[in-house]
Amino acid sequence: MKVCGVELKGNEAILVLLQGQEACFELLDHVTRKITLKDSDCAAEVSLFRKAVDDFMANNRVEKILIKKRAKKGKFAGGPDTFKMEALIQIISGPEVVLVSPQALATMEKKRSISFPAPLLKYQQTAFLAGVWGLVHI
Repeated sequence: MKVCGVELKGNEAILVLLQGQEACFELLDHVTRKITLKDSDCAAEVSLFRKAVDDFMANNRVEKILIKKRAKKGKFAGGPDTFKMEALIQIISGPEVVLVSPQALATMEKKRSISFPAPLLKYQQTAFLAGVWGLVHI
């Protein structure tokens, strides 16, 4: 199974591709590590973001998308652009989209003592965890 872990931060969707099964998976190398929503108030830019995500998922034959959930209110609430990006990703036709809580990711990381692969960049670690969660729990 091929999955894409996603973390939404600011105006960027951070992406990590993984393939395999629960105990045996590999990090897939891909050129696009982030997709940026340049201006969330401009309909043309929002459409470009959606098309870029749609093309990325289709070109990489992604079967499931795992997005790290953001809080809707409180100190760690996600920004408005992240919710717009989440909605745009959720309506992409094709792959199933699953939202994963930060608590679920932290629990899995502790239980499985996950180590991050060398080619993974620091800012991709949360997206990587979301992808691993998808391979382990779905």
